[in-house]
Amino acid sequence: MARSRVPPAVSVNRRFPRHPLVGVGALVFRDQRVLLVQRGREPGYGLWSLPGGLVELGERLDQAIEREVLEESGIQVQVLDLAAALDRVIRTDDGRVEYHYVLLDFVCRCRSDTEQPQASSDALAGAFVPLADLDSYPMTAGTQEVIRRAWASNRGQSPKPLYRPCA
Repeated sequence: MARSRVPPAVSVNRRFPRHPLVGVGALVFRDQRVLLVQRGREPGYGLWSLPGGLVELGERLDQAIEREVLEESGIQVQVLDLAAALDRVIRTDDGRVEYHYVLLDFVCRCRSDTEQPQASSDALAGAFVPLADLDSYPMTAGTQEVIRRAWASNRGQSPKPLYRPCA
């Protein structure tokens, strides 16, 4: 009788991938502030962004968001609603695809109103940033638009989804 062979796990190649990678991001609002993390890896090292990351095999979107936000900020969240679907394609000077992400951003709520962000995992820092101060934070492409649109749609409770390709 032939034995079935389980292939070894394949590591994800983020740079120069063979196919688009699915990522999630969390829009976590508190008192007219939004949770941001400062990226600790490329693409966008040092820029501020929504907490999030890649969906793992067998993981639901809500599970991926809850895991990533906890890993990057120490904040526990509950997923509420889809806010945006974005394409993020970064090419080299010669036109090769260096990074290609399909990003789904969701509005989330904190499970506790007192938790403060503690940077960990691949984030350099985390903070609840006042919406009025967003221009002071250098951000990844499209992040500020997603934040402002989600907040404007029912103050971050149930946004109308946005689709926009990001260069």
